[in-house]
Amino acid sequence: MELLGIAAFALALLVSVVAHEAGHFVTARHYGMKASKFFVGFGPTIWSRRRGETEYGVKAIPAGGFVKIEGMTPLEEIDPADEPRAFHNARARARLVVMSAGSFVHFVIAIVLVYGVLVVLGTTTISESRVGATSCIATTATCSGPGPAAAAGLRPGDRIVSFGGVPVTTWTQFTRQVRAHGAGPAVMVVERDGRTLTLTPNLVEVRRDRETGQAGDDRVGALGVKPGTETVHYNPIEAVPRTFDVIGSGFTGMYETLTRRIGDIGNIFSDNRDPQGFISVVGAARIGGDVVSAEGSSAVDRVRNLLILVAAINLAVGIFNLLPLLPLDGGHIAVLGFEQARHGLRRLRGYRGPVQKVDFAKLLPATYATVVVLLGFSLLVLSADIVNPIRLNQ
Repeated sequence: MELLGIAAFALALLVSVVAHEAGHFVTARHYGMKASKFFVGFGPTIWSRRRGETEYGVKAIPAGGFVKIEGMTPLEEIDPADEPRAFHNARARARLVVMSAGSFVHFVIAIVLVYGVLVVLGTTTISESRVGATSCIATTATCSGPGPAAAAGLRPGDRIVSFGGVPVTTWTQFTRQVRAHGAGPAVMVVERDGRTLTLTPNLVEVRRDRETGQAGDDRVGALGVKPGTETVHYNPIEAVPRTFDVIGSGFTGMYETLTRRIGDIGNIFSDNRDPQGFISVVGAARIGGDVVSAEGSSAVDRVRNLLILVAAINLAVGIFNLLPLLPLDGGHIAVLGFEQARHGLRRLRGYRGPVQKVDFAKLLPATYATVVVLLGFSLLVLSADIVNPIRLNQ
């Protein structure tokens, strides 16, 4: 099952990357640029066919794809006949659209997947009243016995209606009531399979903070119960704002990863590796396998989690690709922005000539440095994902 999850994730990622390149290809063709190649994969060519001016094909290593647009920079040597259709000679708006199209496709994929999950499969959330599990309570150094909740007959799946005669509205309110009750018998009403049952668990006393439930010196009651999860479905209208809430949280998470979590890179080979930190394609695929093979999960949960993972990876790739660093698409967009801003300032000073292009030769050292850093960083994270992987099923 784990291998099936890895294969499904790899296929989904390959489709996403090809769609990214298709975004560049379609927009380049729309603006009259010459796209001479569109290949899936890298390495030796397995199959190719030329249609019109474009060669389409498949290469041996299914690790992505690429589109060859003639004249990406003035430094590139191309057939003089193709010069009018070169990328660097296109209007600024056309270049902006073409370079943004790849990330735009990733964002569309993420939005469609999240929206589809919310409408069709729903999303799981921590229940405010349904029991997820019961456990023993450590009153000394060890934890033994079934715990007050299980001993009283409370079962996973029960919905807590009231505790001590007070209706339960939220899990936080319920746990505070339990702590405030202290040790001794309590009366609680639960709903099970459409029937209402009254249980009398005998709470034990532990030392915790009365408000937070964390370690503390207050003598509080303990029941030994954890909240369950519930599936929330959204109609097509309700799912729209919720979708963009999820996408927005993805942008926030990516920002935190690129800024606040960069300091955790030294821990990726240790037991303190941040599970929310940097991860390679190999690591993401392994998580995909964990999601599909998770014990105790229903088929719906597994499909839902895999689709959300694919959406998250698409969102992350789309954001990363827009970083203002050459040779990323965001680097070309940044160069274009600088070029247009400089031209605008010159026009304010009376200049009426053509736009003066940025000298890419001067940018080559920075580009090479970026490639080296990104390659080294990628290899570092890839190595960590092989020898110290982030695993969900542990």
